[in-house]
Amino acid sequence: MNTKTLLFTALFLIAFGQLMAQGLTGRAYYKSSSQIKLQMDSTKMAPEQMAEIQAQLKKQMEREYVLSFTPIESNWKQVESLGGGPATASSGGMTMVINTGSQDRILYKNIAEQAYEQEQDVMGKEFLIKDALEPAEWELTGETKKIGNYTAQKATYSRIIDSQRFSTGMTEMEKVKDTIQVVAWFTPDIPVPHGPENFFGLPGLILEIQNSGRTLICEKIELNPSAEPVAIVRPKRGKEVTREEFRTIQEESMKQMMNRYQGKPGDGNQFTIRIGN
Repeated sequence: MNTKTLLFTALFLIAFGQLMAQGLTGRAYYKSSSQIKLQMDSTKMAPEQMAEIQAQLKKQMEREYVLSFTPIESNWKQVESLGGGPATASSGGMTMVINTGSQDRILYKNIAEQAYEQEQDVMGKEFLIKDALEPAEWELTGETKKIGNYTAQKATYSRIIDSQRFSTGMTEMEKVKDTIQVVAWFTPDIPVPHGPENFFGLPGLILEIQNSGRTLICEKIELNPSAEPVAIVRPKRGKEVTREEFRTIQEESMKQMMNRYQGKPGDGNQFTIRIGN
């Protein structure tokens, strides 16, 4: 075990001990933004039309989320809003729709049990994933910055994952390697090991995540709210599956789509689908 890992482990244990002693609960509200990069093989779309579609999608894919937490459990879900449906953009007769997920899906994490439960759907079928949490090998950099009223510290991690890619005109899926690089900013001032989405395990609440062109940043925090105490809900909907079983289901769905478009070049417009871990 290297020095960085020993230091991180010590900080985590200290923070977790403080957390249990305080019985800290709260809600953290986040806003997401995404970099949209479209690559289309088309002679019919001018660069300005492509830029217009990208700008429309980027705006519509901004979402708001809430992370509710107790000393060992957390809920992550999208904040309900009128504009929470699929992101849709059009220009010059071209229309693109991106499904950004359902507003009422819940992700539940239990740090003590090192387990999570998550509602997902594939092609209209609902599933409930139940499996062990996958801890990240965070590295503390020593860098700091202010996020709101809190001093945040920087942590990073990277790993290589197996992904599969399919484009119109292809006859079979292509296996590729993707490098995931994540930057997190956490604050020891709120000594909970929670964070947005599947991120966790730092000695303080994660206030900002930068991951594959997507950023989640905390804009408001409520600690020990008395007017509306924090209640953690466990997801219930869908057929229960493991992480690996759900990946297999995703791959089968991708194969069905591949068969539908196999070898078809279409009208000159090309789309690409990629799935990974």
